[in-house]
Amino acid sequence: SSSGPVKNTENCAKSSVKMLRPLSKTNDLKLRKCILKTKKILVRSILCIEHNIYLTGLSVTCVFCVISYRHDSPLFDFIESCLRNKHEMVVYEAASAIVHMPNCTARELAPAVSVLQLFCSSPKAALRYAAVRTLNKVAMKHPSAVTACNLDLENLITDSNRSIATLAITTLLKTGSESSVDRLMKQISSFVSEISDEFKVVVVQAISALCQKYPRKHSVMMNFLSNMLRDDGGFEYKRAIVDCIISIIEENPESKETGLAHLCEFIEDCEHTVLATKILHLLGKEGPRTPSPSKYIRFIFNRVVLESEAVRAAAVSALAKFGAQNDDLLPSLLLKSLRDRATFYMNVLQQKQKALNAAYIFNGLSVSVPGLEKSLHQYTLEPSEKPFDMKTVPLASAPITEQKTEIAPVATSKLPEKLAPSRQDIYQEQLAAIPEFESLGPLFKSSEPVQLTEAETEYVVRCIKHTFAAHLVFQFDCTNTLNDQLLQRVLVQMEPSESYEVVHHVPAQNLPYSQPGSCYTLVRLPDDDPTAVTCTFSCTMKYLVRDCDPNTGEPDDDGYDDEYVLEDLEVTVADHIQKVLKPNFGAAWEEVGDEFEKEETFALASVRTLEEAVNNIITFLGMQPCERSDKVPENKNSHVLFLAGVFRGGYDVLVRARLALADGVTMQVTVRSSDENVVDVILASVG
Repeated sequence: SSSGPVKNTENCAKSSVKMLRPLSKTNDLKLRKCILKTKKILVRSILCIEHNIYLTGLSVTCVFCVISYRHDSPLFDFIESCLRNKHEMVVYEAASAIVHMPNCTARELAPAVSVLQLFCSSPKAALRYAAVRTLNKVAMKHPSAVTACNLDLENLITDSNRSIATLAITTLLKTGSESSVDRLMKQISSFVSEISDEFKVVVVQAISALCQKYPRKHSVMMNFLSNMLRDDGGFEYKRAIVDCIISIIEENPESKETGLAHLCEFIEDCEHTVLATKILHLLGKEGPRTPSPSKYIRFIFNRVVLESEAVRAAAVSALAKFGAQNDDLLPSLLLKSLRDRATFYMNVLQQKQKALNAAYIFNGLSVSVPGLEKSLHQYTLEPSEKPFDMKTVPLASAPITEQKTEIAPVATSKLPEKLAPSRQDIYQEQLAAIPEFESLGPLFKSSEPVQLTEAETEYVVRCIKHTFAAHLVFQFDCTNTLNDQLLQRVLVQMEPSESYEVVHHVPAQNLPYSQPGSCYTLVRLPDDDPTAVTCTFSCTMKYLVRDCDPNTGEPDDDGYDDEYVLEDLEVTVADHIQKVLKPNFGAAWEEVGDEFEKEETFALASVRTLEEAVNNIITFLGMQPCERSDKVPENKNSHVLFLAGVFRGGYDVLVRARLALADGVTMQVTVRSSDENVVDVILASVG
């Protein structure tokens, strides 16, 4: 029939586009060419267009990482044209593709948001759900772009589908003004008991974000959260509420007593050990600093008497912190303390030494638990007359967590998730597997990646600096973006500006097209000058090039040597300092003592605000801000910043920076450490 050729063309096009999905994971350049060709063909199949949109969106996303994104590209034009398609499925897929593109501007989002706004009033529940869910995602990065949809979203709060209503209210929490908070909280209260725990978690997460946006509304949200805490619910739901209340307490000091009171009531009838111990730890940290610390003792002591071993231990630890900071409470606490931990804390408290309180009660160990286990095991394998040295144990670092681009419902779970391995634990294992690095000792610190090339160049190189006791290992992650070349024996030659010595290179043997590989350079730190902590390296990537067939990847037999100049790489004082959180900075300050204390005053003429000064100091020194001193109160002309860290070699270092704003910022820096050289290094680097 006459429709036969058309139907066959549609089927062929549909099959061709489906076959592009595997290609999208391996060869983005070919994918783009195929999409540009297929979109020129007259395709009537909705499914085919939907596949094309999916692949186009994926292509633009991938290509964005390599080339500068342009909204006027043919791929983007194709997606935007699909917003005017007569089929709802195609229109939604096009809008979703635009929303998911990285770094999309508000102007580029506008047509997609307009389409989604129309879908909010659709009689089809599936379309309403898809629209409000996508708008929820947009509101996370571009809340102003969704403001025009607020009226439509408010109409969805009463939707019979509670999933739609929940997404609508959480989107409004992101886009609404401060004056609308009270009204929105009342609307949430009207239906929150009717939704599942998964969606309740979404609501709590949205409230947490709203607290950060409008801190003056914390009392309204705190009362709402306390009511939710009394309702029935699973572990994930309760954990979300507890985390939200804790974040409000940390961000708003005036809400501390109210928040602690709500949490005290919760642990009276809490069946989740993890949450009870977390709250007890918070009470031990914040309770002693409140005007009436004695009112928390009853709640904590009830946990000592009534609960399981883990909760009892946490309660005893909390009581010890009250005794260490409140002399009036100490006699009664000594009488109430129990065996095990209680005996230990009794002995510490009876010494009445601030340094011991700081070391064993307030701040505790800050080492990596897997690292401690490995170090102890290694110590038992090699008997020694020397006692075990805690300085050989790697410090704890932040766990690697996958950043979520949207708040999604979380399945209810009885048990908490297992902690992810830390970056340092992973790097330690990777480097220990390389024979040249076996004798370097424990890894002290790994830096964030530093880009050494522009994104659009033929070779993409980034560097991670790994710091050991006497060496630096530079890990160069390289990507070859040329499909007609195979690189072999790739290494980075480094020329230092100071007395650093390049010891060894570990090359990447093969670097095929689009397959990342790593090479390493080992550098010895100066032995004669412990204060030489900064250095600039000129870097050149050297390699053997073998031309190859772009289609098959088959290389030629012969090759030639070539090199590629990279950006200079700097080693700074921050590369020698590991962040360590001291929950009680005052106690840590007394513990280190003033034997090696030094103080200097500096003028930061180019800095105009206290916030800028605080951020610059934290970034430059690479130390951990304590006591929430990284947050500068509004309308203040002075501020005190507390920083804590450990210098390479295991030496504690603390910094107190008094800042005053006048014509620029004046900074008085006081440094304490267990080693005098470390104090000199900090002051010299700041000066």
